[in-house]
Amino acid sequence: VQDSGTPHMVRVNHQGVNYFPSGGPVMPGTSSVDIQVYDAAKSLPDVATTIQVMRVQTDGSNLQVVELIAVTNNSKPPRSLMNDRPFQFYLPEGAQIDGADAQAPGGMPVNTAPVPDTNNKYYFVFPLRPGETRFQIGYHLPYSGQATLTPKVAGNMQHFAVILPKSMQFQPKVEGTYSPMNDQSGQSNIQVATDVSPAKDLSFQVSGTGVLQDDQQGGQGGGGGAAAAQGRPGGGLGTPEGTPDPLQKYRWPILAGLAVALAVAGGYIASRPKPAAPAAEGAQAVAVRATAAPAVAAPANGANRNTALLDALKEELFQLEMDRQQGKVSETEYAQAKSGLDQALRRAVSRAKETSAT
Repeated sequence: VQDSGTPHMVRVNHQGVNYFPSGGPVMPGTSSVDIQVYDAAKSLPDVATTIQVMRVQTDGSNLQVVELIAVTNNSKPPRSLMNDRPFQFYLPEGAQIDGADAQAPGGMPVNTAPVPDTNNKYYFVFPLRPGETRFQIGYHLPYSGQATLTPKVAGNMQHFAVILPKSMQFQPKVEGTYSPMNDQSGQSNIQVATDVSPAKDLSFQVSGTGVLQDDQQGGQGGGGGAAAAQGRPGGGLGTPEGTPDPLQKYRWPILAGLAVALAVAGGYIASRPKPAAPAAEGAQAVAVRATAAPAVAAPANGANRNTALLDALKEELFQLEMDRQQGKVSETEYAQAKSGLDQALRRAVSRAKETSAT
Protein backbone atom coordinates (compact mmCIF):
# COMPACT_ATOMS: atom_id res chain seq x y z
CA VAL A 1 0.00 0.00 0.00
CA GLN A 2 1.15 3.56 -0.57
CA ASP A 3 0.62 4.80 2.98
CA SER A 4 2.09 2.40 5.54
CA GLY A 5 1.69 4.84 8.43
CA THR A 6 -2.06 4.46 8.93
CA PRO A 7 -4.29 1.56 10.02
CA HIS A 8 -5.76 -0.51 7.20
CA MET A 9 -8.73 -2.80 7.04
CA VAL A 10 -8.28 -5.90 4.92
CA ARG A 11 -10.94 -8.15 3.50
CA VAL A 12 -10.33 -11.35 1.56
CA ASN A 13 -13.13 -12.68 -0.61
CA HIS A 14 -12.67 -16.40 -1.23
CA GLN A 15 -15.23 -18.24 -3.33
CA GLY A 16 -17.88 -15.60 -2.61
CA VAL A 17 -17.38 -15.41 1.19
CA ASN A 18 -15.69 -12.51 3.03
CA TYR A 19 -13.01 -13.04 5.67
CA PHE A 20 -11.16 -10.53 7.87
CA PRO A 21 -8.04 -10.55 10.09
CA SER A 22 -8.90 -11.94 13.51
CA GLY A 23 -7.19 -9.03 15.28
CA GLY A 24 -9.11 -6.29 13.51
CA PRO A 25 -7.51 -3.51 11.44
CA VAL A 26 -3.89 -3.93 10.43
CA MET A 27 -1.87 -1.48 12.51
CA PRO A 28 0.84 0.86 11.08
CA GLY A 29 4.17 -0.78 10.42
CA THR A 30 2.69 -4.19 9.67
CA SER A 31 4.09 -5.65 6.47
CA SER A 32 1.91 -8.76 6.23
CA VAL A 33 -1.19 -10.29 7.77
CA ASP A 34 -2.56 -13.83 7.89
CA ILE A 35 -6.27 -14.41 7.24
CA GLN A 36 -7.79 -17.87 7.54
CA VAL A 37 -10.23 -18.69 4.74
CA TYR A 38 -12.25 -21.77 3.90
CA ASP A 39 -13.50 -23.28 0.70
CA ALA A 40 -17.21 -22.71 0.15
CA ALA A 41 -19.84 -25.38 -0.42
CA LYS A 42 -23.45 -25.09 -1.55
CA SER A 43 -24.54 -27.80 0.90
CA LEU A 44 -23.02 -29.26 4.06
CA PRO A 45 -24.32 -32.08 6.28
CA ASP A 46 -22.90 -30.79 9.56
CA VAL A 47 -24.76 -27.48 9.78
CA ALA A 48 -27.64 -27.27 12.26
CA THR A 49 -29.53 -24.89 14.53
CA THR A 50 -28.62 -25.70 18.13
CA ILE A 51 -30.94 -23.35 19.97
CA GLN A 52 -33.63 -20.75 19.30
CA VAL A 53 -34.78 -18.26 21.93
CA MET A 54 -38.05 -16.35 21.54
CA ARG A 55 -38.38 -13.26 23.76
CA VAL A 56 -41.99 -12.07 24.05
CA GLN A 57 -43.36 -8.93 25.71
CA THR A 58 -46.12 -6.37 25.17
CA ASP A 59 -47.12 -2.86 26.16
CA GLY A 60 -50.76 -3.75 25.44
CA SER A 61 -51.09 -2.66 21.82
CA ASN A 62 -48.41 -4.74 20.10
CA LEU A 63 -46.78 -8.05 20.85
CA GLN A 64 -43.04 -7.44 20.61
CA VAL A 65 -40.88 -10.44 19.77
CA VAL A 66 -37.13 -10.91 19.35
CA GLU A 67 -35.89 -14.28 18.16
CA LEU A 68 -32.28 -15.28 18.84
CA ILE A 69 -30.93 -18.23 16.87
CA ALA A 70 -27.58 -20.04 17.06
CA VAL A 71 -26.44 -22.10 14.06
CA THR A 72 -23.31 -24.26 14.17
CA ASN A 73 -21.18 -25.33 11.25
CA ASN A 74 -19.12 -28.35 12.32
CA SER A 75 -18.14 -29.43 8.82
CA LYS A 76 -15.04 -31.61 8.51
CA PRO A 77 -12.92 -30.50 6.82
CA PRO A 78 -14.18 -27.02 7.79
CA ARG A 79 -15.93 -25.24 4.94
CA SER A 80 -18.27 -22.27 4.66
CA LEU A 81 -21.86 -22.85 3.59
CA MET A 82 -22.86 -20.37 0.88
CA ASN A 83 -25.78 -20.70 -1.51
CA ASP A 84 -28.90 -18.75 -2.43
CA ARG A 85 -30.49 -19.50 0.97
CA PRO A 86 -27.83 -20.42 3.55
CA PHE A 87 -30.21 -19.99 6.50
CA GLN A 88 -34.01 -20.23 6.40
CA PHE A 89 -36.56 -19.59 9.14
CA TYR A 90 -40.26 -18.91 9.70
CA LEU A 91 -42.10 -15.93 11.21
CA PRO A 92 -45.70 -15.83 12.46
CA GLU A 93 -48.50 -14.75 10.13
CA GLY A 94 -48.75 -10.95 10.10
CA ALA A 95 -45.32 -10.30 11.63
CA GLN A 96 -43.92 -6.84 10.88
CA ILE A 97 -40.12 -6.97 10.89
CA ASP A 98 -38.41 -4.22 12.91
CA GLY A 99 -34.82 -5.24 12.19
CA ALA A 100 -32.42 -8.14 11.94
CA ASP A 101 -28.76 -8.80 12.63
CA ALA A 102 -26.34 -11.60 11.84
CA GLN A 103 -23.12 -12.36 13.69
CA ALA A 104 -20.32 -14.39 12.13
CA PRO A 105 -18.12 -16.54 14.42
CA GLY A 106 -15.92 -14.22 16.46
CA GLY A 107 -17.53 -11.06 15.06
CA MET A 108 -20.09 -8.48 16.11
CA PRO A 109 -23.67 -8.28 14.84
CA VAL A 110 -24.04 -6.61 11.44
CA ASN A 111 -27.31 -5.47 9.91
CA THR A 112 -28.75 -7.85 7.35
CA ALA A 113 -32.28 -7.90 5.97
CA PRO A 114 -34.35 -11.12 5.84
CA VAL A 115 -35.62 -11.95 2.38
CA PRO A 116 -39.28 -13.09 2.22
CA ASP A 117 -39.93 -16.41 0.50
CA THR A 118 -43.34 -18.13 0.62
CA ASN A 119 -45.74 -19.23 3.38
CA ASN A 120 -44.16 -17.00 6.08
CA LYS A 121 -40.73 -18.40 5.28
CA TYR A 122 -37.69 -16.10 5.13
CA TYR A 123 -34.01 -16.52 4.51
CA PHE A 124 -30.73 -14.69 5.09
CA VAL A 125 -28.13 -14.39 2.34
CA PHE A 126 -25.37 -14.66 4.92
CA PRO A 127 -22.63 -17.32 4.71
CA LEU A 128 -22.37 -19.84 7.53
CA ARG A 129 -18.66 -19.95 8.27
CA PRO A 130 -17.13 -22.73 10.41
CA GLY A 131 -18.14 -22.23 14.03
CA GLU A 132 -21.29 -20.62 15.44
CA THR A 133 -23.27 -18.00 13.52
CA ARG A 134 -25.96 -16.09 15.42
CA PHE A 135 -29.05 -14.37 14.10
CA GLN A 136 -31.47 -11.93 15.71
CA ILE A 137 -34.85 -10.99 14.21
CA GLY A 138 -37.08 -8.40 15.86
CA TYR A 139 -40.74 -8.02 14.87
CA HIS A 140 -44.13 -7.06 16.25
CA LEU A 141 -47.70 -8.33 15.93
CA PRO A 142 -51.12 -6.79 16.70
CA TYR A 143 -52.24 -7.66 20.22
CA SER A 144 -55.60 -7.41 21.98
CA GLY A 145 -54.88 -9.02 25.33
CA GLN A 146 -54.10 -12.52 24.15
CA ALA A 147 -52.49 -14.20 21.15
CA THR A 148 -51.70 -17.68 19.90
CA LEU A 149 -48.27 -18.22 18.38
CA THR A 150 -47.36 -21.26 16.30
CA PRO A 151 -43.58 -21.31 15.90
CA LYS A 152 -42.23 -23.38 13.02
CA VAL A 153 -38.65 -24.55 12.67
CA ALA A 154 -36.90 -25.37 9.41
CA GLY A 155 -34.97 -28.33 10.81
CA ASN A 156 -34.15 -30.35 13.91
CA MET A 157 -32.67 -28.47 16.85
CA GLN A 158 -31.71 -29.23 20.41
CA HIS A 159 -33.66 -26.55 22.30
CA PHE A 160 -36.40 -24.00 21.67
CA ALA A 161 -36.95 -21.50 24.51
CA VAL A 162 -39.64 -18.89 25.17
CA ILE A 163 -38.94 -16.04 27.60
CA LEU A 164 -41.71 -13.68 28.73
CA PRO A 165 -42.46 -11.48 31.76
CA LYS A 166 -43.86 -13.09 34.89
CA SER A 167 -46.90 -10.84 34.53
CA MET A 168 -47.87 -12.60 31.28
CA GLN A 169 -49.50 -16.03 31.13
CA PHE A 170 -48.14 -18.89 29.00
CA GLN A 171 -50.21 -21.90 27.93
CA PRO A 172 -48.83 -24.54 25.52
CA LYS A 173 -51.23 -26.14 23.08
CA VAL A 174 -49.82 -29.61 23.81
CA GLU A 175 -49.16 -30.35 27.47
CA GLY A 176 -45.63 -31.53 28.13
CA THR A 177 -44.10 -29.78 25.13
CA TYR A 178 -42.36 -27.21 27.31
CA SER A 179 -40.55 -27.53 30.64
CA PRO A 180 -40.36 -24.51 32.98
CA MET A 181 -36.98 -23.25 34.07
CA ASN A 182 -36.25 -21.29 37.23
CA ASP A 183 -35.35 -17.65 36.65
CA GLN A 184 -32.83 -16.50 39.22
CA SER A 185 -34.15 -12.93 39.11
CA GLY A 186 -37.73 -14.08 39.60
CA GLN A 187 -38.89 -11.65 36.91
CA SER A 188 -39.18 -13.89 33.83
CA ASN A 189 -41.13 -16.97 32.82
CA ILE A 190 -38.83 -19.31 30.86
CA GLN A 191 -40.20 -22.32 28.99
CA VAL A 192 -37.99 -24.76 27.08
CA ALA A 193 -38.79 -27.46 24.52
CA THR A 194 -36.10 -30.06 23.78
CA ASP A 195 -35.40 -32.32 20.80
CA VAL A 196 -37.37 -30.05 18.49
CA SER A 197 -38.27 -31.08 14.94
CA PRO A 198 -40.44 -29.52 12.19
CA ALA A 199 -43.16 -32.03 13.08
CA LYS A 200 -43.32 -30.98 16.74
CA ASP A 201 -46.22 -28.68 17.65
CA LEU A 202 -44.67 -25.72 19.47
CA SER A 203 -47.89 -23.65 19.57
CA PHE A 204 -48.66 -21.67 22.71
CA GLN A 205 -50.97 -18.92 23.89
CA VAL A 206 -49.89 -15.79 25.76
CA SER A 207 -52.12 -13.32 27.57
CA GLY A 208 -51.73 -10.29 29.80
CA THR A 209 -49.16 -7.52 29.50
CA GLY A 210 -45.64 -6.91 30.68
CA VAL A 211 -42.11 -5.95 29.67
CA LEU A 212 -39.05 -8.04 30.38
CA GLN A 213 -36.98 -6.68 33.24
CA ASP A 214 -33.86 -6.01 31.18
CA ASP A 215 -35.89 -4.00 28.64
CA GLN A 216 -37.46 -1.97 31.46
CA GLN A 217 -34.02 -1.08 32.75
CA GLY A 218 -32.23 -0.78 29.42
CA GLY A 219 -34.95 0.76 27.24
CA GLN A 220 -37.12 -0.76 24.58
CA GLY A 221 -35.53 -2.44 21.65
CA GLY A 222 -34.69 -6.13 21.40
CA GLY A 223 -32.98 -6.55 24.72
CA GLY A 224 -29.91 -5.28 26.48
CA GLY A 225 -30.06 -3.55 29.84
CA ALA A 226 -29.77 -5.75 32.90
CA ALA A 227 -29.72 -9.04 31.06
CA ALA A 228 -26.92 -7.96 28.80
CA ALA A 229 -24.93 -6.68 31.76
CA GLN A 230 -25.37 -9.98 33.56
CA GLY A 231 -24.66 -11.97 30.41
CA ARG A 232 -27.94 -13.84 30.18
CA PRO A 233 -31.37 -13.32 28.66
CA GLY A 234 -34.33 -12.43 30.84
CA GLY A 235 -32.29 -12.39 34.05
CA GLY A 236 -30.80 -15.88 33.89
CA LEU A 237 -31.47 -19.56 33.39
CA GLY A 238 -31.85 -21.95 36.27
CA THR A 239 -32.52 -25.66 36.59
CA PRO A 240 -35.78 -26.97 35.07
CA GLU A 241 -38.30 -28.00 37.65
CA GLY A 242 -38.10 -31.73 38.22
CA THR A 243 -35.80 -32.43 35.27
CA PRO A 244 -32.08 -32.50 34.54
CA ASP A 245 -30.69 -29.22 33.27
CA PRO A 246 -30.86 -29.64 29.46
CA LEU A 247 -29.24 -26.26 28.82
CA GLN A 248 -26.28 -26.62 31.17
CA LYS A 249 -23.77 -27.16 28.39
CA TYR A 250 -25.32 -24.35 26.32
CA ARG A 251 -26.03 -21.77 29.00
CA TRP A 252 -22.84 -19.76 28.67
CA PRO A 253 -21.49 -20.57 25.18
CA ILE A 254 -24.86 -20.11 23.46
CA LEU A 255 -27.53 -18.39 25.52
CA ALA A 256 -25.19 -15.99 27.28
CA GLY A 257 -23.43 -15.29 24.02
CA LEU A 258 -26.73 -14.58 22.33
CA ALA A 259 -27.79 -12.28 25.13
CA VAL A 260 -24.58 -10.25 25.17
CA ALA A 261 -23.95 -10.04 21.45
CA LEU A 262 -27.46 -10.13 20.02
CA ALA A 263 -29.95 -8.84 22.57
CA VAL A 264 -27.89 -5.67 22.95
CA ALA A 265 -28.07 -5.29 19.20
CA GLY A 266 -31.81 -4.58 19.40
CA GLY A 267 -31.13 -0.92 20.12
CA TYR A 268 -28.12 -1.03 17.81
CA ILE A 269 -30.38 -2.02 14.90
CA ALA A 270 -32.62 1.00 15.35
CA SER A 271 -29.78 3.49 15.77
CA ARG A 272 -27.56 2.61 12.81
CA PRO A 273 -27.97 3.97 9.29
CA LYS A 274 -29.50 1.27 7.09
CA PRO A 275 -28.54 0.50 3.47
CA ALA A 276 -31.33 0.94 0.93
CA ALA A 277 -31.46 -2.79 0.19
CA PRO A 278 -29.89 -5.98 1.56
CA ALA A 279 -26.64 -7.00 -0.09
CA ALA A 280 -25.60 -10.58 -0.47
CA GLU A 281 -22.47 -11.07 1.57
CA GLY A 282 -19.97 -12.65 -0.66
CA ALA A 283 -20.75 -10.60 -3.77
CA GLN A 284 -17.99 -10.65 -6.32
CA ALA A 285 -15.17 -8.26 -5.61
CA VAL A 286 -12.04 -8.67 -3.51
CA ALA A 287 -11.39 -5.36 -1.75
CA VAL A 288 -8.73 -3.82 0.48
CA ARG A 289 -9.59 -0.45 2.03
CA ALA A 290 -7.36 1.88 4.06
CA THR A 291 -8.65 4.28 6.71
CA ALA A 292 -6.49 6.67 8.70
CA ALA A 293 -7.19 7.18 12.40
CA PRO A 294 -5.70 9.47 15.06
CA ALA A 295 -4.21 8.07 18.27
CA VAL A 296 -6.45 8.67 21.29
CA ALA A 297 -6.77 6.80 24.59
CA ALA A 298 -9.09 3.99 25.68
CA PRO A 299 -9.41 1.85 28.82
CA ALA A 300 -7.26 -1.28 28.77
CA ASN A 301 -10.08 -3.44 30.04
CA GLY A 302 -12.04 -2.76 26.85
CA ALA A 303 -9.68 -4.72 24.55
CA ASN A 304 -12.10 -7.50 23.69
CA ARG A 305 -15.00 -5.10 23.18
CA ASN A 306 -12.88 -2.85 20.95
CA THR A 307 -11.81 -5.77 18.78
CA ALA A 308 -15.40 -6.94 18.36
CA LEU A 309 -16.57 -3.42 17.54
CA LEU A 310 -13.83 -2.99 14.96
CA ASP A 311 -14.85 -6.27 13.34
CA ALA A 312 -18.43 -5.01 13.04
CA LEU A 313 -17.38 -1.64 11.65
CA LYS A 314 -15.17 -3.11 8.97
CA GLU A 315 -17.95 -5.47 7.89
CA GLU A 316 -20.31 -2.49 7.62
CA LEU A 317 -17.81 -0.36 5.68
CA PHE A 318 -17.14 -3.03 3.11
CA GLN A 319 -20.86 -3.81 2.85
CA LEU A 320 -21.56 -0.13 2.26
CA GLU A 321 -18.90 0.05 -0.47
CA MET A 322 -20.37 -2.99 -2.19
CA ASP A 323 -23.89 -1.52 -1.99
CA ARG A 324 -22.60 1.67 -3.58
CA GLN A 325 -20.79 -0.18 -6.35
CA GLN A 326 -23.93 -2.17 -7.11
CA GLY A 327 -26.13 0.95 -7.11
CA LYS A 328 -28.15 -0.13 -4.07
CA VAL A 329 -27.68 3.17 -2.18
CA SER A 330 -27.82 6.75 -3.44
CA GLU A 331 -24.81 9.05 -3.11
CA THR A 332 -26.62 10.96 -0.35
CA GLU A 333 -27.36 7.78 1.62
CA TYR A 334 -23.79 6.60 1.04
CA ALA A 335 -22.29 9.87 2.31
CA GLN A 336 -24.46 9.89 5.44
CA ALA A 337 -23.74 6.26 6.31
CA LYS A 338 -20.03 6.60 5.50
CA SER A 339 -19.66 9.67 7.71
CA GLY A 340 -21.19 7.90 10.70
CA LEU A 341 -19.15 4.73 10.21
CA ASP A 342 -15.90 6.66 9.74
CA GLN A 343 -16.47 8.57 12.95
CA ALA A 344 -17.19 5.38 14.87
CA LEU A 345 -14.14 3.71 13.32
CA ARG A 346 -11.81 6.54 14.33
CA ARG A 347 -12.98 6.30 17.93
CA ALA A 348 -12.71 2.51 17.98
CA VAL A 349 -9.20 2.47 16.47
CA SER A 350 -8.14 5.14 18.95
CA ARG A 351 -9.32 3.01 21.85
CA ALA A 352 -7.61 -0.05 20.40
CA LYS A 353 -4.27 1.78 20.07
CA GLU A 354 -4.46 3.03 23.65
CA THR A 355 -5.34 -0.46 24.91
CA SER A 356 -2.34 -1.87 23.05
CA ALA A 357 -0.06 0.83 24.48
CA THR A 358 -1.09 0.09 28.05
